[in-house]
Order: sequence, then C-alpha cells, then structure tokens
Amino acid sequence: MPQIEVRIFADKDGKSPFLDFLDSVPPKVQDKCIARIDLIKQYGHELRRPIADFLRNGIFELRIRHKNINYRILYFFYMIMAVISHGLTKKGGVPEKEIDKAVGHRKLFSSNPEAYTYKKGADDG
Repeated sequence: MPQIEVRIFADKDGKSPFLDFLDSVPPKVQDKCIARIDLIKQYGHELRRPIADFLRNGIFELRIRHKNINYRILYFFYMIMAVISHGLTKKGGVPEKEIDKAVGHRKLFSSNPEAYTYKKGADDG
C-alpha cells in the first residue's frame, strides 16, 4: 500500500493551528503526535481505535494519552491525502466547537488546497 500524503492546514495568513498546538505541548507528547501522524501516512483510512476514530462530517481524530491527559489531533481526508487540522487537550469528549472548527478548515482547504496548505517559513517573521 503506497504511503498517504499528509499536509498541514494553514489559515489565510499561512499560520498552522496544529503547529501552534504542537509547540504548546511537552516534547514527549510532540514525539507521540509525530508518531501518530506517521501512522496516517502508512495506514490512511484503515486506522481505527485506539489510535484513531471517526467523529463526524468527515472529521477524524488521532488519540494520544500522556500522564493521564488526553490529546487529540483532528484531521480529514481530501482526495488521496490526509490534512491535519489542529490539536487540542480534552477531558471528556471532543467539544462540538472543535469539530466545527475542523469542518470549517476542511471547507476552506477543499476550496483551494494550495492556499490552505502550510508552507515552512510562510508564517515566519
């Protein structure tokens, strides 16, 4: 099975909500996040619980737990690629507003994939 291309969503200013989240979590959690994203590359739609789960409206979550804290990375599929929307820390279920945010990112990305793909250095400066 060929690897799935993974892109990171960026807003109209070129900033990535996911990378902001990643910068805010401990290094051990960062490593776990990257490892989970690598699993998307390898398995794509085949990922299931406990690693990933479908939420709604085409939005999926990657599930990470570290020191009794639940971290989630929301993502969606567009054509033959996976797009990382953003991350969050949660106590109960994923809040509806976070899923809605990912749905909004999905709509924007679908309207112009190149414009809403994070490009390294685009938000520097």
